Amino acid sequence: MKVLITGGAGYIGSHVVKLLGEAGHHLLIYDNLSTGSQEAVLYGKLVVGDLLDERKIKEVILDFKPDVVMHFAAKVSVPESVKEPLSYYSNNFCGTMNLLSAMMEAKVRYLIFSSTAAVYGVPPSIPVKEEDPAFPINPYGWSKLMAERCIMDVASSGYSLGFIILRYFNVAGADPEGKLGQRGKKATHLIHRALKVAKGELPYLEVYGTDYPTYDGTCIRDYIHVTDLARAHLDAMYYLLDGGKSDVFNVGYGRGYSVLEVINKVKEVTHVDFAVKYGQRRAGDPPQLVAESTKIMKKINWQPLYDDLSFIISTAWKWEMSYI
Repeated sequence: MKVLITGGAGYIGSHVVKLLGEAGHHLLIYDNLSTGSQEAVLYGKLVVGDLLDERKIKEVILDFKPDVVMHFAAKVSVPESVKEPLSYYSNNFCGTMNLLSAMMEAKVRYLIFSSTAAVYGVPPSIPVKEEDPAFPINPYGWSKLMAERCIMDVASSGYSLGFIILRYFNVAGADPEGKLGQRGKKATHLIHRALKVAKGELPYLEVYGTDYPTYDGTCIRDYIHVTDLARAHLDAMYYLLDGGKSDVFNVGYGRGYSVLEVINKVKEVTHVDFAVKYGQRRAGDPPQLVAESTKIMKKINWQPLYDDLSFIISTAWKWEMSYI
């Protein structure tokens, strides 16, 4: 298949590109390299461009004529979205609109969209089901939910669009073969940041809030290995191409770990007893997010291979120690 991957030079997108390339698909990666890296693109051709450049994305899609588009390109930091909401709505929502417009002009029929558990806000129950209310509590979540709505409305407008929306929970880890991982010095996610502290690149790890209504007072999240998440995208593509109906799926393991549990596990894996400081809550952080993922397992036969927090951390640590 001919697959166009927006944001394919980034952390998650590059892992998907690796699996698609290994499967023999013809790939074109469209990325502005604001957070991605050219070195992370192991297969296909890279075109440097921004989704806010409507003319360029249309030219690229009309020229390449992909069978499928996988859309990862987005800003993804919750705290940053609270401080810079307009950039998130512009990049994540308007960028998706431009992509959909280009797809319609080129008559591309299939889309896999990278969404987030942040669309649920503070869910009424745990684990979170796809049919639970979506009411985000931060601009990042809203920008993704608005993009979801736009995709659904295009598909309902008479244009023949088949889509899968994947709502990620907390992605971590690195390619088990050691070829890919999280790049860059600016770590924003817990495991990545904790490993930077263990490595000595940061002086301490800050815990944001210890008074949440959880068993140890810190936030609880469902951590999924990046390769399992990447495989979900290929499974979703094959499902659509085999005639599957458009749908929305959670992608997680259904097991939550608190911030303190993750910190203790990082210390155990790295054998480094690094410094931890305790601060105030951050705006936009829900107490718990844990996935109910039965639906994706049943409908598209996604089966996780790396559901083990120690393995997730150890692959990330191996990459961190090898990546300069």
